[in-house]
Amino acid sequence: MFRHRNELPVEGELPAFDGATTWLNAAPLTPAGLRGRVVLVSFGTYTCINWIRSLPYMRAWADKYAGQGLAVVGVQTPEFDFEGDLDNVGRAMKEMDVRYPVAVDNDYAIWQAFDNHYWPALYFVDTQGRIRHRRFGEGEYEESEMVLQMLLREAGADVDQGLVRLEPDGGEAAADWASLGSPESYVGYGRAVGFASPGGVAPDERHSYSAPTTLHRNQWALSGDWRIGSELAHLNQPGGSIACQFHARDLHLVMGPSLANPSVRFRVRLDGEPPGFAHGVDVDESGNGTADYQRMYQLIRQPGPIGDRLFEIEFLDPRVEAFVFTFG
Repeated sequence: MFRHRNELPVEGELPAFDGATTWLNAAPLTPAGLRGRVVLVSFGTYTCINWIRSLPYMRAWADKYAGQGLAVVGVQTPEFDFEGDLDNVGRAMKEMDVRYPVAVDNDYAIWQAFDNHYWPALYFVDTQGRIRHRRFGEGEYEESEMVLQMLLREAGADVDQGLVRLEPDGGEAAADWASLGSPESYVGYGRAVGFASPGGVAPDERHSYSAPTTLHRNQWALSGDWRIGSELAHLNQPGGSIACQFHARDLHLVMGPSLANPSVRFRVRLDGEPPGFAHGVDVDESGNGTADYQRMYQLIRQPGPIGDRLFEIEFLDPRVEAFVFTFG
């Protein structure tokens, strides 16, 4: 059973947003300026699949409760260096239809003020500026909305008990947890696991890689002329590829041309064939797509039943950077 509002403890005061690199969609906000409103602070970063899947609810709550005293404040704290590029962030927020205020937190100043450790993370603040609830990770959206309703009613708003009903699609769709057998897989050597190219990684050096004859579940390999850094793999010549054996409905890859370089064309194969009806939103049925800036690309969305599949992506142009595979 969900707790009564009187059982929501006071867990601290809303920290200041000092140290924000810039603000999007609003002038800089302060705790004093937000006093009298219920505040939902949402930490994320724009390529994080867990945050992306929570985003439809942030939008819906911001729209539904704005007239009843709710202020949603996003905090964009980068995981990768390119997520600190203001052009990238501004473009992503527009394409992802993020209309509420967003503090860009490139120096982790707000992250540290909240002592936050997660993407996504939600902090629920009452009208007196007191943190009354926290939620880390995606999911439990009904409980989170009930907390918002309790705090709004506590402040005197007339809020009915109905909850938003959403059916997100594309990359925002909830994961198929029952079929998910692959964890996120980083491509940079700093956090990489499952790398199967013969000879292993040549850190920070230009190297010619090849793929083994067989990949087992959750193994991946490079082919072609690559340089593997701590957080990314950079392709030097066209024709390079990445192969991955996975078990999931969805496969995403965070990637894009290196900053200031033109777009990169790519071709996707599933078990050696064009993906057909299993293509993701960023690929056509023939497996063709273009990466025009650094973000998360949904490359596979399989119809059931789900089994082990071999994914391959070949890049027709050089200077692409690949960061992490995520699944859903």
